[in-house]
Amino acid sequence: MFLYNLTLQGSTAITHAVHGNFSGTKQQEIVISRGKTLELLRPDPNTGKVHTLMKVEIFGIIRSMMSFRLTGGTKDYIVVGSDSGRIVILEYIPTKNILEKVHQETFGKSGCRRIVPGQYLAIDPKGRAVMIGAIEKQKLVYILNRDAEARLTISSPLEAHKSNTLVYHMVGVDVGFENPMFACLEIDYEEADSDPTGEAAQKTQQTLTFYELDLGLNHVVRKYSEPLEEHANFLITVPGGNDGPSGVLICSENYLTYKNLGDQHDIRCPIPRRRNDLDDPERGMIFVCSATHKTKSMFFFLAQTEQGDIFKITIETDEDMVTEIKLKYFDTVPVASSMCVLKTGFLFVACEFGNHYLYQIAHLGDEDDEPEFSSAMPLEEGDTFFFAPRSLRNLVLVDELDSLSPILACHVADLTGEDTPQVYLACGRGPRSSLRALRHGLEVAEMAVSELPGSPNAVWTVRRHKDEEYDSYIIVSFVNATLVLSIGETVEEVTDSGFLGTTPTLSCHALGNDALVQVYPDGIRHIRADKRVNEWKAPGKKSIVKCAVNQRQVVIALTGGELVYFEMDPTGQLNEYTERKKLSSDVSCMALGSVATGEQRAWFLAVGLSDNTVRIISLDPADCLSPRSMQALPAGAESLCIVEQPFESGAKSALHLNIGLSNGVLLRTTLDSVSGDLADTRTRYLGSRPVKLFKVRVQGSEAVLAVSSRTWLGYHYQNRFHLTPLSYECLEYAAGFSSEQCAEGIVAISSNTLRILALEKLGAVFNQTTVPLEYTPRKFIINSDNNHIIVLETDHNSYTEEMKKQRRVQMAQEMREAAAGGGVEEQQLANEMADAFLSDILPESTFSSPKAGAGMWASQIRVVDMSVGGQPTTLYKVQLEQNEAAVSLCIVRWSSHSEHTSPHLVVGVAKDAILSPRSCTEGFLHVYKIHGTGKLELLHKTAVDEYPGALASFNGKLLAGVGRMLRLYDIGRRKLLRKCENRHIPNLIADIKTIRQRIYVSDVQESVICVKFKKRENQLIIFADDTNPRWITNSCILDYDTVAMSDKFGNVAVMRLPQSVTDDVDEDPTGNKALWDRGLLNGASQKGDIAVNFHVGETITSLQRATLIPGGSEALLYATVSGSLGVLLPFTSREDHDFFQHLEMHMRSENPPLCGRDHLSFRSYYYPVKNVIDGDLCEQFNSLDPAKQKAIASDLERTPAEVSKKLEDIRTRYAF
Repeated sequence: MFLYNLTLQGSTAITHAVHGNFSGTKQQEIVISRGKTLELLRPDPNTGKVHTLMKVEIFGIIRSMMSFRLTGGTKDYIVVGSDSGRIVILEYIPTKNILEKVHQETFGKSGCRRIVPGQYLAIDPKGRAVMIGAIEKQKLVYILNRDAEARLTISSPLEAHKSNTLVYHMVGVDVGFENPMFACLEIDYEEADSDPTGEAAQKTQQTLTFYELDLGLNHVVRKYSEPLEEHANFLITVPGGNDGPSGVLICSENYLTYKNLGDQHDIRCPIPRRRNDLDDPERGMIFVCSATHKTKSMFFFLAQTEQGDIFKITIETDEDMVTEIKLKYFDTVPVASSMCVLKTGFLFVACEFGNHYLYQIAHLGDEDDEPEFSSAMPLEEGDTFFFAPRSLRNLVLVDELDSLSPILACHVADLTGEDTPQVYLACGRGPRSSLRALRHGLEVAEMAVSELPGSPNAVWTVRRHKDEEYDSYIIVSFVNATLVLSIGETVEEVTDSGFLGTTPTLSCHALGNDALVQVYPDGIRHIRADKRVNEWKAPGKKSIVKCAVNQRQVVIALTGGELVYFEMDPTGQLNEYTERKKLSSDVSCMALGSVATGEQRAWFLAVGLSDNTVRIISLDPADCLSPRSMQALPAGAESLCIVEQPFESGAKSALHLNIGLSNGVLLRTTLDSVSGDLADTRTRYLGSRPVKLFKVRVQGSEAVLAVSSRTWLGYHYQNRFHLTPLSYECLEYAAGFSSEQCAEGIVAISSNTLRILALEKLGAVFNQTTVPLEYTPRKFIINSDNNHIIVLETDHNSYTEEMKKQRRVQMAQEMREAAAGGGVEEQQLANEMADAFLSDILPESTFSSPKAGAGMWASQIRVVDMSVGGQPTTLYKVQLEQNEAAVSLCIVRWSSHSEHTSPHLVVGVAKDAILSPRSCTEGFLHVYKIHGTGKLELLHKTAVDEYPGALASFNGKLLAGVGRMLRLYDIGRRKLLRKCENRHIPNLIADIKTIRQRIYVSDVQESVICVKFKKRENQLIIFADDTNPRWITNSCILDYDTVAMSDKFGNVAVMRLPQSVTDDVDEDPTGNKALWDRGLLNGASQKGDIAVNFHVGETITSLQRATLIPGGSEALLYATVSGSLGVLLPFTSREDHDFFQHLEMHMRSENPPLCGRDHLSFRSYYYPVKNVIDGDLCEQFNSLDPAKQKAIASDLERTPAEVSKKLEDIRTRYAF
């Protein structure tokens, strides 16, 4: 078995975000890390939309990232700490749109290790030095400088190691141009380690340590260290030099402290709490992330608490001494992993889970009546300030970046009957979670829809003058008339355009600088700018059947296959070429390319004939209308379109001839711009109807819109060609459209309506429909009878709705009681406050749900219908009681009882579950009858003694993993009846999959165990297992002997039972068999072979065999915690495998990963990679420079175009 790994949708979580002027212009960009990819985003300052400029896979784990700028420079560099044991400095090259490695310095072993630096980075604010640190012991400082050619240089590392020291965070202190200084949060565990009583560990305090880099002596010294009162979690640099007082803000539990060297005394301020919060009041509060904004005259910090509340922090100084810290509640946004404040007034929030946001900062919060808290206000020790959270006041949401992270469960199914399956995902965490349906396609924004009088058959747009920015007219052709609409504020019919309205139109186009041409069955109408009209009439009984028009040329085909060619002369007159060309059969379609700038004409005409061929005919005056080349087609050509697009390999652009066939296939062929030869044909099946092609503009360059039973767009975006369907209803005819409201749109007709559409999210693979959920979705299942989805939602550390109501009523009662002894006014005020508290409930999706404490669980079962008219609806909900956690589910059709053949839902519930060490007071199996309407009716509950971690239906009975016991249950009247069990599974059953009489049981840390059910003896017998321990998250049966599995460290493996394995083994309860028969490696006596090993690099939560495109082959789809979807595709031929194996080998040596990790060792992180070729690496072939491509291709005895074609073919055969 040989597999090919492809990522369909890159990871959507953001782990780090830094901003700066990376392209060297005034515009600020954001570089984000998504775990193992780097991406460059640019928020458009006018529209606020976030555009992705480039993304690159680095085949390593990004652990830390900072941006820095050399003193006096205008461009920011990116420094990355990864698992490669190397420090890497990257520069963005805007002309090539790539990140280039400027420096790579090796300092340690690869992998994420405790004592190898890479976990923390700190930059001197003036860009003179960088410190890179490990979690324990090692810290290195590199000095950054520039040489005579102004290139960045890096010194050899200076050590600042200290053993037995753990580091929590480090930052560069802003000291102006003094010696660079770094501040670290450390803890020394030497005493705690050597003290057996454990008292020292209780007393050990965190310290704040300053390290100074002496630029004169070229070494690092520990300048100063002092113990801290509270446990701190991160530091914020305070601007220094001429901009501020320098020093650091220490964010610790419940307090914010300012510290600096010298005479400065500490300034402390408590972190404000929400008034009347449902959280446990004993629980500490911390800041989790911050952003600094600095201008010439002022600076402030935005810091966010773990509930999502952002505070604006300012510092008051008196002659360089800090006198007080001021905090003011700013706004509440979802909890972020990092925030960036841009100079353009945007706040970018990269959320921990769920979608990411870009806000405009509308106000700085100085004028409002929000109370300001200060460290100077008198407070008792342990007391704090209170504030009332509210909806956004200072921030305005301008853009949202979809994120699937984390994906907890995934199923592929066609629930809506669209012929292309949808991917259903359970995503998110807590109140921000959702159930999403992903469809392959671009999202379409409908700008306008208007009905037309009758059914049109074609539509075009033209400009009156070639220098105009926007289109002037929309021309709609009917069976016997032509309608001309002018485009302005509104779209209105005009009659004085010069177009002939009493006839249908075959085509129209702007001609020359300011003329228009209309081709209709009886002739050609040339309309000059001053409304003079020149007519050319078709001769005799003949009429025009097909035509092709561009800015300077008109070609028409008369009945009988005769071509007439016109070209515009310098005076703007259309002249007919003297000869006409007679073709051997009827013309079915024609196309001309656009006239390139500085050229007189397009040199070639493409003609599709009814004898299933395409001819290329020269329009060069030297040999006008003589044939150049031809291509035979598998079916009749329906339409042709010549566009200029770059090659995949990003080399110079070339003419591409697109041929739409009558059988629904699109062919893309390169047209040689000198000889007219056709080469390198790519095929793609688009749909069941004949393919019509239209030229549109995308991002300022030409693109092709192909209309079949679905509409597809072929466009070039970020160095890659995309052919993506539009998620929109069927269109019949289309044209490019440009107006003030919509610069790059499409005008199209569908039955009797005219529609104006815009495409916004270019480069996206999927578009989404979303159902918001209340708690984290753990698992879901599709009921195939009525296509309903049943979701289990469970949250730890939270209250059920019922419990929240009780808590609120109780707190309102306490408010009223507290004022009971006071005056009438006081009581009235308390009553008003209590009523307001009960009625003003803030949405938890933004303000986070109250934390109830450990061991508190809230769960519900939800039934969702995804297929009703596009808008998904929740049909039914079952709320479970407080502290009941729903952990597993399955649908069973019981075979033993005729009244129970209808499907039943079985849900495993753990009561009072504790996560570590895992325990629960008791477990239950709830059995629900599923009604056709979606309603769930509880039949009975069966108590079990342990955690019911996995359920599966097995030949009309129920298999349950209860703790480490595998049990078989049948249904009874009052409860489930236990039929049989096996107690030999080592730890805890995490997953059960069945096929015929075989059961593949996944243990939580001992890989997959194969069990056979013996019907006659009524026994579950283990007959084989795996040789390696694996922490299984999910498994998927590929065939009777083969199972794919994924583990929590990001590996995928496929285990196959060898031919010699028999599942006809006897259990030996007496233990008197021979010792050597007892088992191998303390497990079963037979072992499975590992056929495939591969490290994906993100924890995989779901594996499934699925067909992703209609008519495609099956692939293994995986979904990960960081929101990515990928597939493993099987190779069907040995030669394909050999070709890709060689390509991968060349790519490894020619194009090593950007951050210094070795590709082979990354893919072999835990187990050596086996029988998997990494398609993500192979596909980087297209972004290499042409010389390298040629070298690799010639080693493979191919051309670069053939290599690109192989890459595209394997992708489109299985996926998109």
